Amino acid sequence: MTDIPFISVVIPCYNEEKYIPSLMENLLSQDYPKDKSEIIFADGMSTDRTKLLLNEYARVWPQILVIDNPGRYVPTGLNAAIQASHGAVVIRMDAHSIYPLDYWKVLVSKLADHQADNVGGVWDSQPGADTDEARAIVLATSHPLGIGNAGYRLGGDRDAEADTVPFGCFRRDVFDRFGYFDLQLVRNQDDEFNGRILKNGGKIVLIPSVRIKYFARENRRKLSRMFYQYGLFKPLVNIKLGSPATLRQFAPPVFVISLILLIVLSFWWPLFAVLFCLEILLYGTAIIVTSWALTRKHGIRLFWHTALTFPVIHLSYGTGYISGIVLFAILRQHRRNQRESVVSNR
Repeated sequence: MTDIPFISVVIPCYNEEKYIPSLMENLLSQDYPKDKSEIIFADGMSTDRTKLLLNEYARVWPQILVIDNPGRYVPTGLNAAIQASHGAVVIRMDAHSIYPLDYWKVLVSKLADHQADNVGGVWDSQPGADTDEARAIVLATSHPLGIGNAGYRLGGDRDAEADTVPFGCFRRDVFDRFGYFDLQLVRNQDDEFNGRILKNGGKIVLIPSVRIKYFARENRRKLSRMFYQYGLFKPLVNIKLGSPATLRQFAPPVFVISLILLIVLSFWWPLFAVLFCLEILLYGTAIIVTSWALTRKHGIRLFWHTALTFPVIHLSYGTGYISGIVLFAILRQHRRNQRESVVSNR
């Protein structure tokens, strides 16, 4: 880069004291001129030592700014941090990840090279705990059977235009042209914002060479809650964009609806009971074959944990999606300016 732009790194956080020391070490070791960067944390009124730790770092490092996010949700924190920032480039980051030390430099360079509005790397998912259950979650959420063709989870061998990227590195004028993050979207605010960029002629590029170590949920209970929330808000994203951004989102709700319909109809027509058993057989076979291929060298416990994780993802997302259709497409809850309460599942 011949002309090094001033960048603003924005990080919404809530009760992150466990991650703050390693995150700070990562941020302060970035290969980017310190006089060309600022780091803004939007604290969602943490009840642990998060804000105390952040303020301690801010007293030592002048480029760190800590602001309050009384709205507590991610989009309110992001918007507040962006509005308080001064950079020509805005980089969103997350507290639960570890980034390559040239992360800022590479993304800023790629943003210019591709003349893009947003660029981002891919997730290199890591277990959230030292257990077979946590390792199985990484396997399932990094496989097409678990998450479809999401490029930022599956990776690739070259830079490519995409429908969304993790976190994101944005030109500042993106927020002037397309607005800020939607405050009604407690989850999926990235999907909606990236969809808005594309809908208005913008460009998003996935950079597979940039690998972010992302710590996945440590157990299926938290994974289920997360995917339910993703599914719940996806219909609202579609309503706001005027159309679905991708087709892969429909597979889980269609699967759940088909199971329910086949069960109900089987009470009147035995043929539907046969079709239900056939669907379960085909689905179970796909899960068993995939789980065995992923875990055959690692033991039977990991196999069973992986086989159990796939339906947790599909059923949680599908159920959430159906609930979202009821809440937002039928009951129009968002028209009442209400926001579904989402409990942090970290």
